Amino acid sequence: MQQSLFCGNDALAAIEVQDSFGPSLRTYADGANTFPLFMCGDARVVLAELPPASVDFVMTSPPYWGKRQYSNGGIGLEPSPQDFVAHILEITGLLYRILKPAGSFWLNIGDTYQDKSLLGIPWRIAIAMIDRQGWILRNQVVWNKVKGSPDNAADKLRNVHEPLFHFVKTTHYYYDVDAIRSRPMRSKVVNGAIVSATGVSGVRYRRQIELSTALSEREKQYALDALEEMLARVASGKIADFRMIIRNQQRATHSDQESVSGRARELKERGFYFLNYHPNGSKPADVWDILPEDTQKRDGHFAPYPEDLCKTPLLCTCPANGIALDPFCGTGTTMLAAYRIRRRSVGIDISREYLEFAAKRCAAVP
Repeated sequence: MQQSLFCGNDALAAIEVQDSFGPSLRTYADGANTFPLFMCGDARVVLAELPPASVDFVMTSPPYWGKRQYSNGGIGLEPSPQDFVAHILEITGLLYRILKPAGSFWLNIGDTYQDKSLLGIPWRIAIAMIDRQGWILRNQVVWNKVKGSPDNAADKLRNVHEPLFHFVKTTHYYYDVDAIRSRPMRSKVVNGAIVSATGVSGVRYRRQIELSTALSEREKQYALDALEEMLARVASGKIADFRMIIRNQQRATHSDQESVSGRARELKERGFYFLNYHPNGSKPADVWDILPEDTQKRDGHFAPYPEDLCKTPLLCTCPANGIALDPFCGTGTTMLAAYRIRRRSVGIDISREYLEFAAKRCAAVP
């Protein structure tokens, strides 16, 4: 069976090849060119030909079930959600094989209503991946699309979010958290005293310790000494900020039950504990406010999957010399995001038209 392969900066010059997906990936991996490699064909066929443990990062948004008619057919047109889940699991099984042990797989997929019931398709897939294929789920990010499509239903809320799952194969995987931290606020000197980024000077905590009836004299002295040490760490830039939790002054975070909370045990035994803020800034939370892709300038492709959704996953889980892959790349959003930060990437799609458009998008990057 002949397939089309798009490669190099001359991405629009298709090369007709047969059974060359694996060798082409090896050649691409050995080179230094960061322009994406595009492969045209059924994802199941292409992935089966790629070498095991050959990519560092996978991110994709497959066609959603029952949402729209695709010009080339394929996944998303199954007669039942169960068939759709089974087909997606075929793909995730193949991705498990080609992903390196330290690699990450980010999966964005939307849900569907049938007979007024939300089917829970994303979680059906995620749980099956965990139970049947051995994936480890590290995060479920809530992608808040900020503005949703018009919804005229009078008996339910508007749907404006989708899940983004982060899967890994092992407990030891590549993750550069410093690459995605926000810029920290800085401490400052006010009237000769060090004040943290959020205004902590220690005065309030000292007063609470001194007036406490829940701390012994020994515990008070220990708490005051520890507070001075924390303020010194702020002054030296070792931490950006902190919070102090004092017995009977502030509540323990998460739980006050010592059987389930180490913080609660520390509060009982020592009388206080600290929450430190990283000097390089805070890492992102698991709710992301990102507008959907603007489709007005992309004829024939309507997926809302935006470039901004790819940036954080690429920065923290795809190493600088790694290779990213999208088995349903469509018009190349994952590839475009990877190319902007000079990560090599491979895009697979059944539609030659989409791949040609994806190549044009990437070629337009300065």
